[in-house]
Amino acid sequence: MDENTRYQVLRNDEEQYSLWPVDIEVPAGWQPVGKEGTEADCSAYVDEVWTDMRPKSLRERMENAGA
Repeated sequence: MDENTRYQVLRNDEEQYSLWPVDIEVPAGWQPVGKEGTEADCSAYVDEVWTDMRPKSLRERMENAGA
């Protein structure tokens, strides 16, 4: 990653996040969330929204086990 590259934030079905250069095709299984900018901007956004690092399927299993 370099300081001149524009990035977008991607999220997969497990609600995990990644930074991806805007000029490269989004890989299968990932969707843009609408946030683009510098690496620092996108990283700050991910830090704000990705508060639980566990994959979605694990969170759901743990919630169901406790119910």
